[in-house]
Amino acid sequence: MGSLKFRILLVVLLALTTQLACAQGSWVKAAIPATQFLRSVCFTDSLYGWVAGDSGTMVHTVNGGNSWIRQNTNTFNDIEYVFFLNRNLGWASEFNFTTSPYGTILLNTTDGGATWHRQPYPVENIFMTCILFTDSLHGWMGGKPNGIYKTVNGGASWSQAVIDTSTLAFFPVLDIRFYDQQKGYASGGILDVAGVIWKTTNGGLNWQAIDPAYAPADEVHKLHLFDADNVMGAGGDPDFGYGVGMITTNDGGSSWIYHELPIQGNAYDLDFRNDTEAWAPLGTKRKLIYSLDAGVTWTPIPTPDSTSIYDMIFTDSLHGYAVGKEGAFLKYHPPVVPAVEPVPLTKEGYVLYGNHPNPCSTVTNITFSIPCASAGNSAGGRDLLSPVQIAVTDILGHEVAILPCTENYPGSHSLPFNTGSLAAGCYLYRLQACHSGYYYTVAGPERMVILGER
Repeated sequence: MGSLKFRILLVVLLALTTQLACAQGSWVKAAIPATQFLRSVCFTDSLYGWVAGDSGTMVHTVNGGNSWIRQNTNTFNDIEYVFFLNRNLGWASEFNFTTSPYGTILLNTTDGGATWHRQPYPVENIFMTCILFTDSLHGWMGGKPNGIYKTVNGGASWSQAVIDTSTLAFFPVLDIRFYDQQKGYASGGILDVAGVIWKTTNGGLNWQAIDPAYAPADEVHKLHLFDADNVMGAGGDPDFGYGVGMITTNDGGSSWIYHELPIQGNAYDLDFRNDTEAWAPLGTKRKLIYSLDAGVTWTPIPTPDSTSIYDMIFTDSLHGYAVGKEGAFLKYHPPVVPAVEPVPLTKEGYVLYGNHPNPCSTVTNITFSIPCASAGNSAGGRDLLSPVQIAVTDILGHEVAILPCTENYPGSHSLPFNTGSLAAGCYLYRLQACHSGYYYTVAGPERMVILGER
């Protein structure tokens, strides 16, 4: 009877914590000393952040947005984008439509924005929409009406990268991301014309545009790189009732899958709080959408005070910030998980690692480690332990698969898991060991995301 009660308590607690772990948090409007359209937000950590926008607005916080300091950018032009590599080194792009020659004025700082230096980009009528630096010397910018630009000297000079000559190659660039030193992606396009994604596999020396057969009908604003081969982009069309657009690849950009959500609008950004919780702002629709299964399904919620939000960032799983029109600034509040007394486990030293690949399409490998047994419990020179298995559940705690391990000796093990019979979504898995005829969780849970359109 005692073992039965223990099992019931364990199942209830696991189901409770599973639902809480996958619950979304909330956004709260916070004060900021600006009323202009705030176009860009950048935080280097949970404390140090910068917000930029119209009329030369640049404000800075050192305490996670609890208070702000106005910085002097020496301009009244609109600042489109701000990027900081660390607490000191930052860059921003300013759009000059007022005095000839028209185009971009680049701003940079080496002291956290206490002083900003301005330098016109030497080519007229190019407006830089995004900035990324991978270190203090090597950086990238995306421009419109077209172009990917690179620097190797911290922004002192720039050159246009080599892009293929396909139909969609020379469209506006809205976002640039690198997975490592060699592989990167960029996205952009023109509303109601076509969306574009570029990729590079040689450190940005050459960029290749998406095959037109896979191109969406509208621009792709932002990208998220799960790894070098699994990428998601967000965009859409805010007019005429079209849905938010999501585009994904799981083969490094050789092919793409595009689909529209049953939610009207345009996703202007795409940011992940953790491996599975994602958020996107819909601008003038005055809504945010969130996903708890790594972008497979999405739910809309209204923004606080019906604010129009366009840009957001998560510094970690607990801290997120978003900005938009009329000086809107939001802070993310993570879901509250009540304290629960820990359930004693029957074994110690078991380790459960994340599955790979994750997200996965058809097959993934789950790796775990079994500790040494006590002396005297051995066979064939190996310590044999209690039987172990991997239990896979959905986010509500319903068991969907059991993977038995036939080699339960100490050390590392890997079990392949064919996910083909499961629907796309978020799942959890646990390492369980048998004791007195029952299986108890000894490590986990870990999250697994199964992609759709397989």
